[in-house]
Amino acid sequence: MPSPPPSSSSRPGVPRVVIDLEKLRHINCGLGRFSLHLGHEILALADERFEPVLFLPDGAAERFAGAARIGVAPWRKEALQRFYRPLVRPVLGPPAFAAWHVTNQMSRYLPLDPRVPVVLTIHDLNFLHEAPGETPARKLADIQRKVDRAAVVVTDSRFVADDVARHVDLRGKPVHVVPLGVPEPPRAAPERPAFLPPGPFLFTVGNCLPHKNFHVLLDLLGHLPGPRLVIAGKKSTPYGAFLEGEIAARGLRERVVMPGEVSDGDRQWLYEHCEAFLFPSLTEGFGFPVLEAMLAGRPVFLSRRTSLPEVSGGHGEFLDVFEGAAMAAVVRAGLARREAQPHLAEAARAHAAGFSWRRMARGYADVYAALVPPAARKSA
Repeated sequence: MPSPPPSSSSRPGVPRVVIDLEKLRHINCGLGRFSLHLGHEILALADERFEPVLFLPDGAAERFAGAARIGVAPWRKEALQRFYRPLVRPVLGPPAFAAWHVTNQMSRYLPLDPRVPVVLTIHDLNFLHEAPGETPARKLADIQRKVDRAAVVVTDSRFVADDVARHVDLRGKPVHVVPLGVPEPPRAAPERPAFLPPGPFLFTVGNCLPHKNFHVLLDLLGHLPGPRLVIAGKKSTPYGAFLEGEIAARGLRERVVMPGEVSDGDRQWLYEHCEAFLFPSLTEGFGFPVLEAMLAGRPVFLSRRTSLPEVSGGHGEFLDVFEGAAMAAVVRAGLARREAQPHLAEAARAHAAGFSWRRMARGYADVYAALVPPAARKSA
């Protein structure tokens, strides 16, 4: 079943690059936000080098009025295409696309035409770090198959690029690092959230999953009397239930607030008014909350794991030991340093502001253009 042409092609003679935005189905997750910003910024940047063709799920076309697009459909999944590809290959005409961007390593979609070069984005290999001593062979094999199909690989950080090089056979294929952007901060809520009693507080955010390592912060509170701790994010998980049980068992209900998912305005208010932002996560593909807290001018205390040291750029204080007294000592020293050196907040803010969606899109545009040889540009 050959692919039908895109819904529109406004620029005859310009090579077309398909960009997989299928994850817009989950607009509130990290991959959904990445897809939304990539789509908008690539459309704004597209020039004579290529024309974006957006691969969109139902209901997403209205977000990109006028853009060339093709629709996500079950028959386009690679699990099915691999069976009928040999049958349609003899009747395929010239390649319809100059390249196809698989925007995440979990994508189920690849171009039907095996001649179309693939750009593969690998956001992380966190599954290798969440279970030390174990290697989930099936996940790694799936990524290896996609790398084998790809012409070029892109990662969000140098850490992930090195991780991929260690665990996947790249077969000499180039790897480019294109950092993500940081969303423009929303307007903070005009007043303190109703769920938070008066007084100073520490803040962390993220869905309650074991790799977020939030439970170590309960030990910290025992050595840092005074401020409350706010843990915002989805809490209807087994780890969320574990946290709530620990809070009750330790008699910390008056000091730990778990409001669940909060509005953008309340989250921004928490960023802007916390004494410090804490992020003891064990595995991160990137680490948006660290940069969001820096943009708000707050001191950041984080783990030295996976991509976090790279993303923070030396503008945070590291929690190298997840033991209450040791963490409390780092927090006290870091807060004292911030008070004595106010310029540190501005340096961190400037660092975080350097991660923009437009800059990310320029990086991807350069990757697409480099993949399309001059001859293809003239003949497309």
